[in-house]
Amino acid sequence: MNKHLKKLLALCLTLALVFSLAACGKKEEGPSAPDDPAVETPDEPNASTAHFKIAALKGPTAMGLVRLMRDNGETAAAPASSGESEKPYTFTLAGSADEVTPALIKGEIDMACVPANLAAVLYNKTEGAVEVLAVNTLGVLYIVERGESVQSLADLKGKTVVAAGKGSTPEYALRYLLSENGIDPDTDVTLDWKSEHSECVAALASGQATVALLPQPFVTVAQSKIEGLRMALDLTAEWDKLGSGSTLITGVIVARRAVVEENPAAVNAFLADYAASVEWVNANIADAAALIGEYGIVDAAIAEKALPYCNIVCITGAELLEKLPGYLYVLYNAEPAAVGGAMPDNSFYFA
Repeated sequence: MNKHLKKLLALCLTLALVFSLAACGKKEEGPSAPDDPAVETPDEPNASTAHFKIAALKGPTAMGLVRLMRDNGETAAAPASSGESEKPYTFTLAGSADEVTPALIKGEIDMACVPANLAAVLYNKTEGAVEVLAVNTLGVLYIVERGESVQSLADLKGKTVVAAGKGSTPEYALRYLLSENGIDPDTDVTLDWKSEHSECVAALASGQATVALLPQPFVTVAQSKIEGLRMALDLTAEWDKLGSGSTLITGVIVARRAVVEENPAAVNAFLADYAASVEWVNANIADAAALIGEYGIVDAAIAEKALPYCNIVCITGAELLEKLPGYLYVLYNAEPAAVGGAMPDNSFYFA
């Protein structure tokens, strides 16, 4: 019997044991969940023998986790590591990807919510030691304007657009969309690149600029400071109009391959928990915003206004394989280094 057949038999026996244990005992009913009529979700995260350490960046890519964090017993006053052995998950919130990626590579954390292109970079850098579990945030980029002149991408012709993110995904996404709509980004539009989003907001507030490319929740912050600033174009919607099958993507959830291979059932349980959390967040904006503020992800008042435009999702399986590669290919065509120098193969995707 070859080793592949042995592995297959072992996997079958393991699955049989899991299903038999599930059939032998029923979970006792817990206390009733809070009144969330729009969606039914479990009171507690799925039980699992595995314990996952999960990191997320403060911003949209962490927003979908908040119901799961609450059900896991996280509070602003209690460190995420407290009671680790009794909880299925430990959560850590970071200010930048630079705080997360070294810990993931070293094995200090098991999963992380990171920018989509960074996931591909990590896959290439670690020779396949990480894989992507799900898309957790679609595009959050918007063209904003003080005025009413921009109703389509074609209306950007001849205008100056202030933006931050030159040499990264905001630039690649904007240039791609302009080109696909027959607009030369080098000659038909003036792209005025700033070092930070706050500089774009300042230019709008001072009247030095009337059109800008901004991500949520910066859009909402800017609207709170600048009267008459409106979201003129949703770049995610503009991408979808192209009908390519891919979409504009901001963030994904990645995991160390060793963790996935050792705990496939627990990984699936986490994804089910996360999907339920996302559904609850999108159906309960005010309550979700309060949790987002409590955990210090984004100010609650800003979160409540921004959430409907943050495109929080949980995309897995076949849909993941359809949408993410096309987006990464756009970045690869613009700059191969943006995805780590090479397009990830199918082993990159947990599907």
